[in-house]
Amino acid sequence: QVQLVESGGGLVQSGGSLRLSCVASGATLVSKDMGWYRQAPGKQRELVAWIRGDGATHYTDSVKGRFTIGRDTGKIIHLQMDTQAPENTAVYYCKLEQNGAHYWGQGTQVTVSS
Repeated sequence: QVQLVESGGGLVQSGGSLRLSCVASGATLVSKDMGWYRQAPGKQRELVAWIRGDGATHYTDSVKGRFTIGRDTGKIIHLQMDTQAPENTAVYYCKLEQNGAHYWGQGTQVTVSS
């Protein structure tokens, strides 16, 4: 059974940094397509960053140059968030695509104060 658990969220001041981690059990993340999404109150869930199995990355325009997605190990990916802004306040989720199935973590709250 695949499970994803996010951690690292919290309260940060505008301009500060946070590093989110997503730990997988029941699956290896090597060569898998993984992503970070977020959902702000009253808004739809949106893609923030994506890393393909071959290591190529993609970012939504609003976070380019400030957020970095990467693999730490075969079981952990991270999202480094620098130069935070209040509009980044949301619940952040990691997602794994494997064999046609989509797996989500439970999310971690990120709150950026102005």
